[in-house]
Amino acid sequence: MLNLRFIIKMLGLMFLFETVFMLLAALVAFLYGGEDLLPLLYSCAILFGAGILFFLIGRNADEFNAGRREGMLTVTFTWLFLSFFGMMPFLLGGYIDNVTDAFFETMSGFTTTGSSILTDIEALPKGILFWRSLTQWQGGIGMIVFTVALLPIFGGGASQLFDAETPGITHERFRPRIAQVAKRLSGVYLLLTALVIALLWIGPMDFYDALNHGLTTISTGGYSTKNSSVAFWDSAYIHYVIIVFMFIGATNITLIYFCLNRQPSKLFKDEEFRWFAFFVLGAIALTVTWLLYNGFESDIEIAFRKSAFEVISIISTCGFAVEDYITWGGFYWVIVLLLMIICGCAGSTSGGLKMGRFVILTKNLSNEFKKQTHPHAIIPVRMNGHVVSTEIVQRVLAFVFAYISLVLVSSMVLALDGMPFEESLSAAISAISNVGPGLGSLGPIGSYAEVPVVSKWFLSLLMMTGRLEIFTVLTILVPGFWKQ
Repeated sequence: MLNLRFIIKMLGLMFLFETVFMLLAALVAFLYGGEDLLPLLYSCAILFGAGILFFLIGRNADEFNAGRREGMLTVTFTWLFLSFFGMMPFLLGGYIDNVTDAFFETMSGFTTTGSSILTDIEALPKGILFWRSLTQWQGGIGMIVFTVALLPIFGGGASQLFDAETPGITHERFRPRIAQVAKRLSGVYLLLTALVIALLWIGPMDFYDALNHGLTTISTGGYSTKNSSVAFWDSAYIHYVIIVFMFIGATNITLIYFCLNRQPSKLFKDEEFRWFAFFVLGAIALTVTWLLYNGFESDIEIAFRKSAFEVISIISTCGFAVEDYITWGGFYWVIVLLLMIICGCAGSTSGGLKMGRFVILTKNLSNEFKKQTHPHAIIPVRMNGHVVSTEIVQRVLAFVFAYISLVLVSSMVLALDGMPFEESLSAAISAISNVGPGLGSLGPIGSYAEVPVVSKWFLSLLMMTGRLEIFTVLTILVPGFWKQ
């Protein structure tokens, strides 16, 4: 029987936990004397009240009788409800005038997608912009991970929540206790956040902009405080700092943990990371050659910097921009779509298929070719020198099939709602992979403001589905999920 009280109690705790973050945004509004203080405080009161109510309803829940179903439902409902409550400052302050756009903007934040309906970001008060950045920072490591790390009262249900929230993270690698894993991941995330903020502040950015861009860089979210994104700062220093930390954000955070614990060899010996690094370098080399050969840039350093920034921004699913890559032509658009599909490493803040799955898929395909000439040979897939079980290979194949199917079906749905082909396909991939920008009018200098209403709600669902690695959300829609 479904442990409904456990789900309600966990949601209540999430709401109470989220109130603290919203109060931080209210503090920023107070410090800058913004008119957004009252909308943020009202939203805090509503969120806190909902948290108390849900917690009281579920206070007698059996925390040790929670399975995967409860974990999946808790995580999915957390994203839905917090996006609902998180949009209230936009609506109460009149900064976004309708529920559809407000929900889309907030869901895009919590899922670290970075797609935006806003056309004049700089017109928003500082507290609201900080809240917008803060949603992405939380979504980067996952609100569930933070909560498991800081609230040990989760008890026996912690592992179910952690697994549902972080299905791509190989957290069994270095600690058996879920709470210990979450604390260490959160500690690394906080340290990296502080470091990128400090480095940006040293440069041309003021502290407020450095704070916001630090939050959205390490989370690979991509929300900016400027209409022109990072292109606002014509600074090689700023660009390279963000390039480095977008790359770090797309790297398995457990490997970053080992590096910080004086075990950098684990990072460089990791096969997924090596494939990722070579893939990024190859894409940058192709882009630089394309830009120089076609006369888009004449300066080699600028061509390299712009190429590195845009390639890593897309493959990390961050979505920042220093250039409108739509003007670079169709060849680069193909590279963009490829980067949007594969994305960063498992256990990172990026979305998409993940490089680890791509490696397994490639090796499995290579083995199938070998079996054509040696049909009786037993050739296993290996990662980091270890045999990958047939079960894992099958799960990867199932995930890839689900991903491709979801992209195709979603593209059809968006096209039926009136979106052009380029926008439909790229928006579907962008939402599922949590990238942000797409092609056509949805490029890095465009916005989702003109996307039809039905498509915005559908894309919001896709963003959540992609953030939770597809199966968590889709499994809930299977009738068998609800059977005892």
